[in-house]
Amino acid sequence: MPQQGSNPGNARFGALVTAALLALAVLLASAAVATAGRAGPAGADGLPGPDGRWVHSWTAMPQLTEPGNMPPPPFTGPGSVLVDTTVRQTARVTTGGTDLRLRFSNAFGDTPLPLTAVTVALPRDGRAGVAEIQPDTLRRVTFGGRASVTVPTGAQIVSDPLGMPLPPGTNVTVTTYLAPGQPSLALTSHPGSRTTSHLLNGDHTQATELPGATPVNRWYLLSGIEVYAPDGTAGLAVLGDSLSDGRGSTINGNNRWPDQLFDRLQENADTERVAVLNQAAGGNRILQDGLGPNAMARFDRDILAHTGVSWLIVFEGINDIGNAPATAADQQALADDLIAAYQQFIVRAHAKDIRVYGATLLPFAGNATYDDPAGHRESARQTVNHWIRTGSGFDAVLDFDRVVRDPERPDRLHPALHDGDWLHLNPEGYRLLAEAVPDDLFTGP
Repeated sequence: MPQQGSNPGNARFGALVTAALLALAVLLASAAVATAGRAGPAGADGLPGPDGRWVHSWTAMPQLTEPGNMPPPPFTGPGSVLVDTTVRQTARVTTGGTDLRLRFSNAFGDTPLPLTAVTVALPRDGRAGVAEIQPDTLRRVTFGGRASVTVPTGAQIVSDPLGMPLPPGTNVTVTTYLAPGQPSLALTSHPGSRTTSHLLNGDHTQATELPGATPVNRWYLLSGIEVYAPDGTAGLAVLGDSLSDGRGSTINGNNRWPDQLFDRLQENADTERVAVLNQAAGGNRILQDGLGPNAMARFDRDILAHTGVSWLIVFEGINDIGNAPATAADQQALADDLIAAYQQFIVRAHAKDIRVYGATLLPFAGNATYDDPAGHRESARQTVNHWIRTGSGFDAVLDFDRVVRDPERPDRLHPALHDGDWLHLNPEGYRLLAEAVPDDLFTGP
């Protein structure tokens, strides 16, 4: 019998609510168990699930394309570029994962960038720089569920996650079609790709082959590939110039020193989950714009903003020395400014819990442009290297200078290791740099 003041209808309603809440609790618990067992993103929004994280696995530093590096005719017109053009390019991811997403950059565009269609696939025979793909691996790429997207001026866009398991070191083919093209000549690219891309008029994003395509050794528009990787995966970023961008390495060979370092880290179970992100560009400088914005200006965009970065190697400064006047006063002032910039890199990276490793600068005696008879530039290099070795504040020092210099002439590269200009290395020289980086810098907490 109900107590005084109670209502039988309310009691029945309360019982129904209680039963519904119990059923909902069981349903949520079952969903939680199912989610905990899946190896991939929690949903189409790309939010991490319980078993992994998004980590950048490949990067190319965005630059404003110079006239000499623009796509050849007919892909560049008087006031627009890549009109009705398919761009097929390959990139080698480092660490692998269950899913991927692409990043396209319009960082240097002065107009919006329309991407009409994008696909991703594996290249024929897994090779870099080829125009053919494996047709059974072809997948459409979407952006917020849409097949096309327009990247705003100065911005970048991230694709939806795409389920595509990738082993470490996989070459991936990204094919992009721009129906209207970009209505200006301010094109974002990475000219020093050392990898062949292919251009062809018309929409060929789903084509297995591209007969008649024009090959170019450039990357256009594509600036990053992220993978959804197991917990414990983290990235090593490289801030550098042409010596890290691979001048002197083999086209489509992926034998720059960061590539060879990744290959070596893969051989060690303690470092096989280290992604290597090459954020270098030929001609780049730390203090002043050169080819691409100066490293001080691009540091946040190219290093701190990337997902999963835990370590940074700073190997840059030789272009600052080589382009400054060859006087004692100018070179001493430059050395002081470089040291101050390195300190800024350390402070800004440490604020993001990124460990920073400094690499000594390589010799350049015999180079027609940088070598000066009075040795003022060499003196600046020695000042900088002494600071890096003895009191820099870097978390570790990579003495690249000692590895590749001529023991009989320490102001120049070893004759067997440079590519002919006494400034850049050949693949063997890059191998020695990679071998000089200790594995244990990327283990432990």
